Amino acid sequence: MARMATLCAVLVLSGCAVFREPPALGEPVASVTAKLGQPTGIYPLPDGGQELEYATAPFGQFTWMARIGADGRLASYEQVLTGEKFATIKVDQATKADVLRIIGRPAEQSRVRLHNYEVWSYRYKEAGVWNSLMHVHFDEQGIVRQMMNGPDPMFEVRDRRW
Repeated sequence: MARMATLCAVLVLSGCAVFREPPALGEPVASVTAKLGQPTGIYPLPDGGQELEYATAPFGQFTWMARIGADGRLASYEQVLTGEKFATIKVDQATKADVLRIIGRPAEQSRVRLHNYEVWSYRYKEAGVWNSLMHVHFDEQGIVRQMMNGPDPMFEVRDRRW
């Protein structure tokens, strides 16, 4: 009986995940989109290439970026909602366009009236473990002025006794 329950649980949980075979480096863009589907965003790169975004937002914690070189072939493919990738965003230098190319679209957008900042929030797993939100704050010119992270309230356990 326990084995049957375990098997059923594994089958149910495996049905919840979508497994895609990652594209191989060097594949043409048509092959990449055939494997991954239509991207959720396309961002031009200064060298003539483009970033294809595959986001799971607003509720997912993963965004994959397929970097297509100027030659129309896949140069890299990676999950970008990580602490390491957030660390590449330079405060007081990066723009909204830079942030979109680096980590893609946000899960949520809001405003902080005190400084008149627009805030883009990204769900992710801090250190691959903790359900977190990274908040990227932009000034009126669209420049990143600060970044802050904290726990994601969507995943907080709520006490329903009262």
